[in-house]
Amino acid sequence: MGSEVIVELQRNSINWANVVGEIVKIERKIFPKHESLARSFDEELRKKNSGLLYTELNGEVAGYAMYSWPSSLCASITKLAVKENYRRQGHGEALLKAAIEKCKKRKVQRISLHVDPLRSAAMTLYKKLGFQVDSLVEGYYSSDRNAYRMYLDSESD
Repeated sequence: MGSEVIVELQRNSINWANVVGEIVKIERKIFPKHESLARSFDEELRKKNSGLLYTELNGEVAGYAMYSWPSSLCASITKLAVKENYRRQGHGEALLKAAIEKCKKRKVQRISLHVDPLRSAAMTLYKKLGFQVDSLVEGYYSSDRNAYRMYLDSESD
């Protein structure tokens, strides 16, 4: 087992194209075509109020978390994915915690995300880190696939 490093992808990074290329491969493998950002990943990451953290393990991208903060009031975890062979080893949790910290440093009051209620491992992880179900969004992913909107409120200091 190699050492895990969580890296924030910088817009001017010399390895931008390589990292985005690896992430697009993961995205295509994990998410159905209509849910995948594979075609627009580069564009999404160039938006001013977005960020991406990725786990580098043994010289490869093992997983990533994408987040955005459209305002000072709220942020959103827009993607969280880990390659199949690296799952159930704590990488998703580490990425999610790091993304939450990045959002909290921006002093956002609420972090939200959407998750398929049938993805029990994801639901368990989000609840473990304090996310609560806000509502069921019918037809979120497709006409026959719903999502829970979940949120995590920042503690008042």
